[in-house]
Amino acid sequence: MEIERWERSEEISDAEKKVIQETWSRVYANCEDVGVSILIRFFVNFPSAKQYFSQFKHMDDPLEMERSLQLRKHARRVMGAINTVVENLNDSEKVSSVLALVGKAHALKHKVEPIYFKKLTGVMLEVIAEEYANDFTPEAHGAWTKMRTLIYTHVTAAYKEVGWAQ
Repeated sequence: MEIERWERSEEISDAEKKVIQETWSRVYANCEDVGVSILIRFFVNFPSAKQYFSQFKHMDDPLEMERSLQLRKHARRVMGAINTVVENLNDSEKVSSVLALVGKAHALKHKVEPIYFKKLTGVMLEVIAEEYANDFTPEAHGAWTKMRTLIYTHVTAAYKEVGWAQ
């Protein structure tokens, strides 16, 4: 099963952590705009994900989404969580703790299916690769692919911990 492969995250080397942090510093300088781009593409590509957002679940127009204060607020929250993970890549307990909180909140409070984290992190990589093409070398892509898996692995572990049943 595909999900099983996603449950095993590869160790991110020190060199890869440095690449992730360097790339992210440029991305995070435009935190809100990049976050909004990621969420808009996510909702356009996976419209079923909007069901979890009462404030913008009926929006189909990307320009309307871009103007939504609620979407912008959520984009800042998503980018802030990723920033905390990136800043703490050398502290595995902090990374685990942050992503466990995200996972538990989305499982228990928001009732979001965990597969959406896999989809969202894929969209995140697409947007970063496009908007920061000069920084997104093959080495950076490989490091960010491991980062994507790390996020998904920790979030889904939190779902299992709280007894998520689909």
